[in-house]
Amino acid sequence: MRICVVGAGAIGGLVGAQLAHAGESVTLVDIGAQLAALRRDGLTVIAPHGETRVVRGLACTDSFEEAGEQDLVLLAVKAQRIAEVAEPMRALLGPETAVVTLQNGLPWWYFHRHGGEMDGWRLESLDPDGRIERHLEPGRILGCVAYPAAALERPGVIRHLYGDRFPVGEPNGEPSGRARAVAELFVRAGFRSAVLDDVRAELWLKAVGAVAFNPISALARATMAGICRHPATRALAVELMAEAESVAARLGVTLRVPVARRLSGAEKVGEHKTSMLQDVEAGRSLEVEAILGSVIEVGRRLGVATPRLDTIYACCRLLDESLAAQRAARNRGRGGYSELSSESSS
Repeated sequence: MRICVVGAGAIGGLVGAQLAHAGESVTLVDIGAQLAALRRDGLTVIAPHGETRVVRGLACTDSFEEAGEQDLVLLAVKAQRIAEVAEPMRALLGPETAVVTLQNGLPWWYFHRHGGEMDGWRLESLDPDGRIERHLEPGRILGCVAYPAAALERPGVIRHLYGDRFPVGEPNGEPSGRARAVAELFVRAGFRSAVLDDVRAELWLKAVGAVAFNPISALARATMAGICRHPATRALAVELMAEAESVAARLGVTLRVPVARRLSGAEKVGEHKTSMLQDVEAGRSLEVEAILGSVIEVGRRLGVATPRLDTIYACCRLLDESLAAQRAARNRGRGGYSELSSESSS
């Protein structure tokens, strides 16, 4: 199987390194300092228990055309970057190429092959002009929930913090040979994976935690444990998760883990910085629409009020715009820079 990982940051790089170490045929697509480091030094992965593995001789490029047609594409860029890579990614796609999505929050394809009255509804917060939908056909998509947390410590060096699960599933819930093949691929690479008959419920399970912990951590500069220890932010996290859970329930989704257990689990993670806080500290763009905007959009469509999520969303949008202005000021006169890597996930 020819496999291409688009975005070799924290999660994409972690998966790509493990697949290459397991002997799979992998090509990594990235740009800038990350690509230079991959070519020069290979990819270093620091495991949760401290073991360090260096994978050298990786096939890597900044050209989709050079990578060529693939059997499987693992799309690991941040959600806000997908629109800009969707059209050039066509060079990777043959008639049977599957695309596995590895983003935080709800995916742009959520209502494709959904069934019922909302089937085919496009999430405008994620794909406002339909560009992604036009270039990445719904039939190619295989859902996946990326549970590991990782961080790009510096170009070419990824620290795997915790987690090893990548459950997958067809958007329409049907079993398929390609879903089984991808799950087996993750297992061969040293992860845990299973084929789900309702991958959307699993996406919601992670998303409900993300709408609370990511924004609060970004705005308060707090770790997961810090949020849980502070009574006010702990209570706010519960309220945000409850609003998101109400939206999921209106769609008929029942979460298999209650909010109280999610809170307890987050506290046990310890002094971990969420992906959004990592992005704030690095001055990168934030996954505001994927983590917050998509949930709010679905809530409005279904008539579910989300006042606390709306407030947090407004604050995060302003923060994201401020970071963008700072990046523009830094890049002025330097030719600019376009992000590609999925730098972190949790």
